Amino acid sequence: GINAEYGLRYITTAVVISKRRGTVIKELIKVLQQESYKDPITEFVESLYVNFDFDEAQAKLKECTTVIENDFFIVGCLDEFTENARLIISEIFCRIHQRIEIDMLADNLNMEPAEAEKWVVNMIRLAHLDAKIDSKNGYVVMGGTQVPVYQKLIDKTKDLHLKANSCCQKIDKKLTLGI
Repeated sequence: GINAEYGLRYITTAVVISKRRGTVIKELIKVLQQESYKDPITEFVESLYVNFDFDEAQAKLKECTTVIENDFFIVGCLDEFTENARLIISEIFCRIHQRIEIDMLADNLNMEPAEAEKWVVNMIRLAHLDAKIDSKNGYVVMGGTQVPVYQKLIDKTKDLHLKANSCCQKIDKKLTLGI
């Protein structure tokens, strides 16, 4: 029979391959941190989402290839896993850093610089990142157009007085009707 712990490997693989990781990845991380089972696939996810250790993630990704090649149930997912794993690494890396050298990114992704540049263009489009590529200088520049904190506060509380007035009127109405 299949060891139940291998289920974590298969679930983790499915999450990495999935285009809609969103909240599922958060739940997976909670489970991975509670369980004692570890393999390169689960450690790859933890190295990225828990430790933000890109060197470790890169090393684990190489180990994942061997594990997937030798696992009958997921061997058919190797290319898709590798592609999505690279996308995840790049996306998290770009969200953390303001300016990234394309050559350095190419090294991290085991790609040629020209291939890495095309990869980044696709990643920016797919992940809806605010970024531009400076091909002349060989950089990816992340957008720095963040809304100031005070503006966010104003926007969130803009209609608060209207909501409070409406609530008070409803309470007054109920009190006068004796409800």
